Amino acid sequence: MEKDSEEQDKAYRALVGERIRSIRKQKRLSLQEVESRSDSEFKASVLGAYERADRAISVPRLQRLAIFYNVPVDQLLPGKDALNELTGNSFSSTDTDFSERSVVIDLTKLAESKAPESTVIDRYLKIIQVKRQDFNGRVLTIRRDDLQALAAIIGTTVDEAPQRLGDLNLLRDEISG
Repeated sequence: MEKDSEEQDKAYRALVGERIRSIRKQKRLSLQEVESRSDSEFKASVLGAYERADRAISVPRLQRLAIFYNVPVDQLLPGKDALNELTGNSFSSTDTDFSERSVVIDLTKLAESKAPESTVIDRYLKIIQVKRQDFNGRVLTIRRDDLQALAAIIGTTVDEAPQRLGDLNLLRDEISG
């Protein structure tokens, strides 16, 4: 059992490392640029070790890294589905159970949408982008609080909102792999 737990810890560290690398790349920063811009708080070699799961990152450092990247801490952590896969506690989720899944809007699809709601949705998502300073231009992950407002905008409940966004063909296509 202990060995199993060690393997799960290593696998989870790898998922955290992937998230840290993904956010860094979204910010278009090299390891050296992070070191330089953080005044060496995050050394390139240490950050690389976190990304490769060679080292575990402490919660306080994870929080400081999130502040440095200007993202919520939870964006540096894998989602509940990833944790469930590691622990074997897979809960079946139906197409209508979005409470713990990320809702990712495809901004390209939104720009092309002819749906009447698309203009208002676009305005609201632009506000979110400015607030988060997230301008990758391709996708935007909607957080639970944002989803509440978005649900009000499109006239659904929070639980129904992802399905409605899917019906409007605004969600990112699932990438297999």
